Amino acid sequence: MRKNLSSLIFAIAIVIAAAVLANSVIHRNRPQGTIHVTGLGEQNFTSDLVVWEGNFSRESQDLKAAYASLESDRTAVTNYLKAKGIPAEALVFNAVSTNPVYQQNYAPNGNYAGQTFTGYQLSQTLVIESKEVEKVEKISREITELLNQGITFYSQPPRYYYTQLESLKLEMIAKATEDGRIRAERIAENANSDLGDLITANMGIFQITGQNSGEDYSWGGTFNTSAKNKTASITMKLSFEVD
Repeated sequence: MRKNLSSLIFAIAIVIAAAVLANSVIHRNRPQGTIHVTGLGEQNFTSDLVVWEGNFSRESQDLKAAYASLESDRTAVTNYLKAKGIPAEALVFNAVSTNPVYQQNYAPNGNYAGQTFTGYQLSQTLVIESKEVEKVEKISREITELLNQGITFYSQPPRYYYTQLESLKLEMIAKATEDGRIRAERIAENANSDLGDLITANMGIFQITGQNSGEDYSWGGTFNTSAKNKTASITMKLSFEVD
């Protein structure tokens, strides 16, 4: 009796082992499905830092006189901007640029006849970096008022930046990853499958464009500085297992 019982147990064990082995082979040979998706993260934001540049110049045959006139203009520009609410420590004047000026001469027949020295041109660039974006923006439009003081001031368009860019980038990565997961879940659901673990995740290029600007994305990344209101975007390429 005991011998027959042992034989029965041994036979049952063989059947169970065979079933487990067969199931393992079936699952081993079943192809592993994957889903590849691209998630997008976008965020509108307003710049919180402005950089504005402008320059003014003077010309004179006498170098000393040109320096004196330029220094007078610098004082007038400083007083004007301080009266507009820009602190003196925010005004950064670059080194004076000095260039000789020549008049090109031509003979009556059109042949080049050399050049004549006419004096010096001195110019200086002013740079303002401020978080008072609206104030500096307004001043950049009104700076032509200096013409009334005899100062020719050439203003450049303001450049706009965002000081919390790294935090914004992390937020965009999270949004793009979540967007990609939602896309993958819908694909798996439509295929009557369950979404498995994330296999790979590759971050795309971080892009910053002006809002409603119609700018094209660049393979190396677009970084708009001309618009105060911008849109940040990033893509994430994700691969998931499918159960």
